[in-house]
Amino acid sequence: SGEEFVAQARQAHVVISTYALARRDEETLREVEWGGVVLDEAQKIKNPAAKQTQAIRRLPATYRVALTGTPVENRLSELWSIMQFLNPGYLGSQKSFRTNFARPIERYQDQEAAARLRKLVQPFVLRRLKTDPTIIQDLPEKLEHKVYCTLTPEQATLYQAVVEDAMLQVDEAEGIQRKGLVLSMLTRLKQICNHPAQFLGDGSSLPDRSGKLARLGEMLEEVLSVDERALVFTQYAGMGALLQQYLQDLFGGEVLFLYGGTPAKQRDRMIARFQEERSLPGPPIFILSLKAGGLGLNLTRANHVFHFDRWWNPAVENQATDRAFRIGQTKDVWVHKFVCGGTLEERIDELIESKKALAESVIGAGEGWLTEMNTDQLRELVTLSREAVGD
Repeated sequence: SGEEFVAQARQAHVVISTYALARRDEETLREVEWGGVVLDEAQKIKNPAAKQTQAIRRLPATYRVALTGTPVENRLSELWSIMQFLNPGYLGSQKSFRTNFARPIERYQDQEAAARLRKLVQPFVLRRLKTDPTIIQDLPEKLEHKVYCTLTPEQATLYQAVVEDAMLQVDEAEGIQRKGLVLSMLTRLKQICNHPAQFLGDGSSLPDRSGKLARLGEMLEEVLSVDERALVFTQYAGMGALLQQYLQDLFGGEVLFLYGGTPAKQRDRMIARFQEERSLPGPPIFILSLKAGGLGLNLTRANHVFHFDRWWNPAVENQATDRAFRIGQTKDVWVHKFVCGGTLEERIDELIESKKALAESVIGAGEGWLTEMNTDQLRELVTLSREAVGD
């Protein structure tokens, strides 16, 4: 009962709970005079309007601590929400924060506003990187590189047709409708860059139709030839299923695939099999959807990480990479980020690279900012270059 819990909690040094229970049992939890409230994976309270966030904010405590590797995943309002838990009112109201910091930084890359925000936040942030040798002395290297791929003629034809059709609609649209059209166009172009079969959804054959897929097969063949293991991330569950089918046919063996619909017990079995190295080594290739496999998994048997398609948020990509690059890893980790040259993939990648200094001041980089581009900027972004198509 609630009374029994309160009595036991008052006698305990530490009480461990979950975010879901904190919301459900808020009234009971508020009856305890907590010395401190510590949030692990504090991005769980990134939505300030969520009932879960509001319930946790109301817990009485002498001190509060938030632990997270990603204080900002998509937008700066997430940082405001975490700071509102830690030090209510310190960054002002949500409206004033949006006016003074979020809008200038996210929309206009305002360096002065970013510096002011960093100065405000820094006294309350203790940052620890596992790449710092004073923190972890024996962690191997993480070696990142871009893998530039070309489109097949079929991909180029589909890409150009989508650009021409979508830009006509974008030219005539405004407001929310325009943003929706832009995001829809970006999604379709990214699917075409992956494989025509993903875009068309027609169950057609896979070989010899995608520059990316062909390059992935070549690189995985090299990985398997030296008895190493690989994680392959895609943001699309549909593309994950196509990759699984293609790679199983190519290599004649089982390929694991984890996505949001995978039952928890099956997920745990997959992870255990992949990590096994003694009696019967498990399948050497593990495909994961970015959202389902990007957080909380330990997959250190892999020392190659492939990002087959890109999520335009470096924090989310880094979380996925860290399934392999973490404590317990004994080999250098190679991170391969696939980019179709001469397409929107390369141009958005360049834009994000140019904002890296700003990202270091905890700026999110989701796709939303692309919808704010004017039509000329958008046309330049998605125009297909001649060098995009392979021979």
